[in-house]
Amino acid sequence: MDERILQINHLSKSFGSNLVLKDIDFSVNQGDVISIIGASGSGKSTLLRCINLLETPSSGEILYHGKNVLGRGTNAAEYRSHVGMVFQSFNLFNNMTVLENCVVGQVRVLKRGKAEAQAHAMEYLEKVGMAPYVNARPRQISGGQKQRVAIARAMAMDPEVLLFDEPTSALDPEMVGEVLNVMQRLAESGMTMLVVTHEMAFARDVSKRVVYMNGGVICEQGSPDEVFGNPQKAETRDFLSRFRG
Repeated sequence: MDERILQINHLSKSFGSNLVLKDIDFSVNQGDVISIIGASGSGKSTLLRCINLLETPSSGEILYHGKNVLGRGTNAAEYRSHVGMVFQSFNLFNNMTVLENCVVGQVRVLKRGKAEAQAHAMEYLEKVGMAPYVNARPRQISGGQKQRVAIARAMAMDPEVLLFDEPTSALDPEMVGEVLNVMQRLAESGMTMLVVTHEMAFARDVSKRVVYMNGGVICEQGSPDEVFGNPQKAETRDFLSRFRG
C-alpha cells in the first residue's frame, strides 16, 4: 500500500460569517497526482492555503504522517519545506537573482551551506530549463519563466508534496504549455502533487485522482475516467459541460 502523507479530517474554514470550507475529508498518498477542479469561489485555493498553514482552519485536522500540524509545537517553516507550494503569482523575490531565489530557503530553513544549496538549485533549474537565466532578476524574465523558477525553488527544498495553486492562471496563453510540461514531467517522475487548476486537459490526462469542489464541499472525486467520463452528480456534469467544445 502507498504511504499516506497527508490526511485531512473534517476541515472547515470560515472568514467571519462566510463558511468557505465545510467538513472536508480526503487523503494524499505518496505518488498521488490530485487535481482539484471547480468554479471560482468554491474553496479550492483556501483548501490549499489551509494545508500549507497560510490560513488557519476553523476546525478539523491536518495530519502529516499521522501528526496533527494544527496542534501546538508545529514549526510552520519546517513543515512547509516538506509540503511546498507554487503560487499563482510566482512570489519570487524581485531583489534577488533566479539562483538566489532558489538558494535562500535552503540556507535559512534547511541550514544548507551556500555551495551545496547552489548546486542543488542548479540541478532543478536545469530540469525546468532555466539554467541559462541564473543571473537574471524576475523583472527580466517572462511569466512562464518565473513560474518555472518558482517550481525549481520549491523542488530545491526536497518536499514530499508540492501544492500548486492555479499555477498557470496568471500566464499568457502561449506560456501555459511550458509550465504544464514541467508539471507533467514532475508527475511522471513520481512527485506527489496537489494541483488546483482550470486546465481540464491536465486534470484529465495527468492526474491519478480528480476532486471536484462546489460551494466549499467536495462534491465528487474519483479517477479522471470516473469524474470526466461518468460524473455521478448533476453539479459535476454541469461544471464539466462548460469545458466541452
